Amino acid sequence: MDVADWASLSDQELLERRISTLGLRLEETTQEPLIRQLYDELSAKGLVFHPSCHIGDEWFVPIGIPAIFIPFFLVHDRLRALERTMMLEVEGETPDWFMKLMRHEAGHAYSYGYQLQRKKQWQQTFGRTSREGTPTTYRPRPFSRGYVMHLDDWYAQSHPDEDFAETFAIWLTPGVDWRKEYGGWRALKKLEYVDELMRSLAGRPPVHAPQYRVADYDCLNVKLKTYYARKRKLYEDTYPDFYDADLRQLFAAPSGIKASMYLRRRKRRLLNAVCQWTNEKKFRVNQLLARLTRRCDQLGLHVLNDDPQQDFRVSAFITTLVMNYLFTGKFKRTK
Repeated sequence: MDVADWASLSDQELLERRISTLGLRLEETTQEPLIRQLYDELSAKGLVFHPSCHIGDEWFVPIGIPAIFIPFFLVHDRLRALERTMMLEVEGETPDWFMKLMRHEAGHAYSYGYQLQRKKQWQQTFGRTSREGTPTTYRPRPFSRGYVMHLDDWYAQSHPDEDFAETFAIWLTPGVDWRKEYGGWRALKKLEYVDELMRSLAGRPPVHAPQYRVADYDCLNVKLKTYYARKRKLYEDTYPDFYDADLRQLFAAPSGIKASMYLRRRKRRLLNAVCQWTNEKKFRVNQLLARLTRRCDQLGLHVLNDDPQQDFRVSAFITTLVMNYLFTGKFKRTK
């Protein structure tokens, strides 16, 4: 089956296809010029190593291997549409978002290609690392000035490798005056170290370029339905149970429209508002909204038709649920 054939399949039919059989490639896609843009940014800094790019199941650089894997769903409009249907958003779909992720992954590739983690000053600056890689959970300190802010979710705080990759990404981004932006921050010393370190690597090829087969990292020999079943399960059970008393207070009208119907009608508006303020994944917030809606049905709650403040109160309530979890519970990894 060629691309023209599978691209016309319904979602249900497409979900039955194995990703590895779709004939995907990065050449002649909208990502190809963005990959070249990354290489141009590296060259502009005097860096000669351009990490190879491949198609994978997510954004990642294999531990110890200086190569970047880009999610398969970005390379075709039909797959982006399916990703949006299944997960409500497409990570890296805009050029700016794509480049932020590419610069971050390039940091990992440089770390492995030049074995930077072995350097004593690297360890003193970012901490000791290990082959276990980034942990699945971590507790962020949102107001810390010891880390740069690049990707969402205070990702630099999750692991020394991520701290370096995020710092590298800020350093590499064209037009960013990081000395001014991070003046007075402890993170400035990390940026100055990366600047000094990269200057020392200018014109030098990587010291670690192992031979490997892309097939060794082939995670695409699964059906799309299996891929999304795993991905959705990973994102589903994020939030703790909520309290009935909160819902009864929020939807206290003795009559009117059913609270569950109100939530269903306002779902998109509420979803966008909460995600904007929390930077949480749309899929997770949507799951939380669904649970709230089901519980309102079970409790028989109502809301007044003509209450103009209700949207604000509900958005604030859900945002509070999310933020309380993010800042007091374990922080679920989202990258």
